[in-house]
Amino acid sequence: MPLQMKLGAITLDCPDPPALAAFSQQATGLEPHPKSDADFAALNGEDGLLIGFQRVDAYRAPSWPCQTVPQRLHIYFDVRDDLDDAEARLLGLGASKPGHQPHDEDRARVLTDPTAHPFCLVKR
Repeated sequence: MPLQMKLGAITLDCPDPPALAAFSQQATGLEPHPKSDADFAALNGEDGLLIGFQRVDAYRAPSWPCQTVPQRLHIYFDVRDDLDDAEARLLGLGASKPGHQPHDEDRARVLTDPTAHPFCLVKR
């Protein structure tokens, strides 16, 4: 019988928690957590899920798609509207688009946040 658990938080390592939280807040519209500071910032997600960003000294950005510095997490975001519009908005906020795109771009795109964490936009 599985444990009765609910995911409560996801935390990303980064060199500048407030900056990555601001990027993520602009991208998702989630509300900043009131106790965010320079070493740990967070956003209040849906259904109580907290998305955190913690300062790591000597942070090494993942090198997706190669694994020289492996990714630690890969997040998927459902896009209800146009993928091209979502991609353009995120690129304008500071995301990047790697040359390697493993999916059909009509249904999914891989981007990286300003600290190189990869994430996917998926048309639902």
